Amino acid sequence: MRSGNPALSESTFLDLGSGTVSARGDQVMTLNGTVNKTGLLLLLTVLTASFSWSQALVTGGETAGTLSSAGMGYLIGGALGGFVLALITVFKKTWSPVTAPMYALVEGLFLGAVSAVFEQRFPGIVFQAVLATFGTLIALLVAYRSGLIKATENFKLGVVAATGGIALLYLASIVLGLFGINVPVIHEASGLGIAFSVFVVIVAALNLVLDFDFIESGVEQGAPKFMEWYGAFGLMVTLVWLYVEFLRLLSKIQQR
Repeated sequence: MRSGNPALSESTFLDLGSGTVSARGDQVMTLNGTVNKTGLLLLLTVLTASFSWSQALVTGGETAGTLSSAGMGYLIGGALGGFVLALITVFKKTWSPVTAPMYALVEGLFLGAVSAVFEQRFPGIVFQAVLATFGTLIALLVAYRSGLIKATENFKLGVVAATGGIALLYLASIVLGLFGINVPVIHEASGLGIAFSVFVVIVAALNLVLDFDFIESGVEQGAPKFMEWYGAFGLMVTLVWLYVEFLRLLSKIQQR
């Protein structure tokens, strides 16, 4: 049960004491339960995103359209808060019924602020990114359920390796940026920059396939009920990443 998503590892459904898959009578993870909880997390994210969107930009004066102090707080606080809550959820899976909704609420603040910034600069880009994200989700879900895409071991290894490489590259970019050094291609709107973003979007999308397979495996093996929240949280992590990468890709294309 390998997944490129850091929230979903091959030991997620295992009982730490016995090393076997957890099962508690009729209180087991179901696919419908996971889908319902994913929908709830998406709703919570949209609610806080709508709020932070409305507060993110200055609306009057010469600075109209720039990021407000509140917007900056939502942007930074949402990103850091979401990261902390994600770590807590990963290491304390039994807390996921509480931490997963909290993650969705906090991540919504970040997404609303960052979306407002992109929309101000490139009108219509947020709608396009939302359509692309959910279109990709539906298309890959249909492909997975129909058997057109199978999460074989080699497939999983390739996606995990690519995801890890992208994470390391982004981390290096952040660290070098603190010293005023820009990593070429990543943020550029050149042909190579667009090609890089396309590659990242593809890898993020393929992680959805691994997440589907991972959740299905948990259902088949009778994981405990709280894992519905954890599975929904893991899927949300991938969707947030995919949406942000679509924003980056579309912004590069419009700059060209």
